[in-house]
Amino acid sequence: MNIKLWLNIAVLKLKLSGCCSPRLDAEVLLSFVLRKDVSWIIRYSSFKILGHDLNKLNNLLKRRLNGEPIAYLVKKKEFWSLSFIVSKFTLIPRPETETLVECTLERLNNANYIDILDLGTGCGCIALTLASMNPNCNFIGVDCSKESIDVAKENARVLKFKNVKFFQSFWFSLIKKNFDVIVSNPPYISLNEISGLDRELLFEPFLALISADDGLSSIHYIIKNSRKYLRNMGWLLIEHSWMQRSRVQKLFKKYNFTNIMTYRDYSGNDRVTVGQKIDLK
Repeated sequence: MNIKLWLNIAVLKLKLSGCCSPRLDAEVLLSFVLRKDVSWIIRYSSFKILGHDLNKLNNLLKRRLNGEPIAYLVKKKEFWSLSFIVSKFTLIPRPETETLVECTLERLNNANYIDILDLGTGCGCIALTLASMNPNCNFIGVDCSKESIDVAKENARVLKFKNVKFFQSFWFSLIKKNFDVIVSNPPYISLNEISGLDRELLFEPFLALISADDGLSSIHYIIKNSRKYLRNMGWLLIEHSWMQRSRVQKLFKKYNFTNIMTYRDYSGNDRVTVGQKIDLK
């Protein structure tokens, strides 16, 4: 079977399955298996796919038809123009999280912030993206999942960033120092929302997505405890659901943060709330 025929069949099957980007997904799978870029695939559409590669392609296509995210199939995802290794133990980086990065960068630019903590780092995309833009700062990323930390460390190795360290910790449990900035994309989907989730999300790690107390349990814990790990004038930045703005702001106020602001993502949804620790004594 040549590339053109496999591509046509794959696109048709993906369309029938309800896939929103059938041709792109099929081309990504071809590029991954054949180790060629998409322009080569288009140019050499008569190229015959050999048995081993054909079997691998068909297996990946079957998994995609079952709803498994394309990022898990090709084991990588682009975020902030960087390519990150991902696995079934890590969340897939999403465009809305770039808002969290932008808000953090605003507070790092032209400031004397040195130490930044990324809570629930997953594949390390937030810490590593910030590190790429701030080589003079020190970053620590923690996650309760050893498998996630292994992926984050591999991303740091591949990207060759030396100003980031990753280690396993349940939120602050093994944190021994204070920071100028704490940033987090914690689980914030409520148990009641599970039935309405896109089927692709069901392939992602449950503990990184779902939180008790209407999705606010992890956020509440982080806001409550972060003051102990923030230096004076330090910032806490948290990603959350578009429906949680007012409740998250109330939590920031409850635990005596000031300069509380909520920012919208590229789709216009409330996505990131920030607050500053200011001790007047």
